[in-house]
Amino acid sequence: MTPSPVSRRSWLKNITVGMTGLLAAERLGRAAEAPAPTSRALADPRAALKITRLEIIPVNSLRTIFVKLHTDAGIVGIGEGTVEGRIGTVVAAIKELEDYLIGKDPRQPAHHWQAIYRQAFYRGDIILTSALSAVDIAMWDIKGKALGVPVYELLGGPTRDRIRVYGQAESPQAARNIVAEGYTSMKTSTTDSRGRPSRYSENPDFIEGLVEKVASIREVVGPKFDLGIEMHADHQPQVAMVIIKALEKFSPWFFEEPIQHQNLPLMAEMAKKTHIPFATGERLVTKWQFRDVLSFGSAQFLQPDITHCGGITELKAIATLAEAYYAAMLPHSREGIVGSVASMHVCATIPNLLAHELPSLQAATGGRPVERSYLGKSYITKPLTMTAGHIVLQGNIDGPGLGITLDENLIENERGVPEWEFPARWDAFDGSVLDH
Repeated sequence: MTPSPVSRRSWLKNITVGMTGLLAAERLGRAAEAPAPTSRALADPRAALKITRLEIIPVNSLRTIFVKLHTDAGIVGIGEGTVEGRIGTVVAAIKELEDYLIGKDPRQPAHHWQAIYRQAFYRGDIILTSALSAVDIAMWDIKGKALGVPVYELLGGPTRDRIRVYGQAESPQAARNIVAEGYTSMKTSTTDSRGRPSRYSENPDFIEGLVEKVASIREVVGPKFDLGIEMHADHQPQVAMVIIKALEKFSPWFFEEPIQHQNLPLMAEMAKKTHIPFATGERLVTKWQFRDVLSFGSAQFLQPDITHCGGITELKAIATLAEAYYAAMLPHSREGIVGSVASMHVCATIPNLLAHELPSLQAATGGRPVERSYLGKSYITKPLTMTAGHIVLQGNIDGPGLGITLDENLIENERGVPEWEFPARWDAFDGSVLDH
C-alpha cells in the first residue's frame, strides 16, 4: 500500500508536538531532581490566632526588659521595652497591657498600636511608649514567624544587604581597639574635662582639655574614619556652642545631643551656626515629637530608640517622616540585643540610614560569672557577627520574624544581677546638681 504523502504543515506540527513533549519531560526530570521548596510559615494566614499569655523578663545586665507573647498556635514572639534605671516602673506598665492583649490576634500590630496608644488618654510619655514598644516588637515577630518571613520583608523588603554599625571609645588606646575590630566609624564623648564637669561659662583650659582628647583620637583613627562627638546634653547652651566651634576643625561626623531636647528652637538656632550636623532623639518618643525636631530644623540626624519610641511600627513611621525632610536615621540602641535586632529590621528597609548603634554592657555586673557580648552572647542562642563594621542581613537576621531566639539560660544568667541606676551627678565645686 502506498503511504499517503505528508504535508509540510503536518510535518511541522508533529515536530513541534515532539519537541514540546521532550521539553516537558526534561522539565519534569529536573523537577524530580530538585528539592521541593519548603515553607517556613508556622500558621495558615486564614486560621485564627490568639495571644494567650504575656511573659515579662527583666534583664538588669542590659538595663532593659524582654517580653514573650505566647499564642494558641505555639508561636512565641519576643520584644523589648525599657527606660534605663526604671525597670520596675516599665514592668508595671507592660503588665497593664495584658488584659487588652489576651485573646487578640497578634498579626495586627498596627491596629493594636493605635488602640494601646490612643486609648490610654495620656500620650507621648516615655514609660507608656516603652511598654508599647515591647509588645509591638513581639507582635511583629509573631507575624513574621507565622508567615515564615523576616520582619524586614513585611516592611517592604530590604533596601540594603547590610547595616553599618559604629563603636565608641574614650581614649586613644580604646580607639585603636575599635579600628582593630573592623569598625569604620565611632563616637567619643565630650562631657567632663580636666577631671571636672562644665559650668555656665568656661575658661580656655577646660575647652582645651576637650580639644586635646578629640585630637588624640582623631590622630589614631585618621581622616577617613567617621568620628562623632557625643555631648550628651551635659553642657549649657553657651558652653556647648564654644565647644562645637573649638572641635569643628576635626570635621566631626556629627554632634550628638548638643543641649537638652526641651529647647528645640534654641537647638535649631545653634544648628545654623555650624556646618557639622546635629543628632538627637534618644529621649524622644513617637512621630509627633520627632516632627517638632524636623520642623524646627533642630537636628539633621534622628536617634529614636525602638525600645522607647513606640516599637517597629513607630520607628518605621519616624524614618519615613525624616525622609521627607532629607534627614538621616542614626538609631540609638544602647540597651538590649532584641531591640537592636528589631531596629535593624526597620533600618534594612529605609533609604535614609546613616548608621546604627550597638548595645552597651555597662550594667553587666554581679550575678553569675557569665560571658556576655554586645552582639548578644548569653542573651540569644546565635549572637550576631560583625563584618567590616557592618551587620550583614544574611546569616544574622534573615530568619522568620526577628530571626533570633532567646538563650534558654537567660533567666538563670540574670539571677542576682542588681538593677542599674543612673549615677548621681554633683558639682564638687559647690554641691549643685548637674544634668545627665
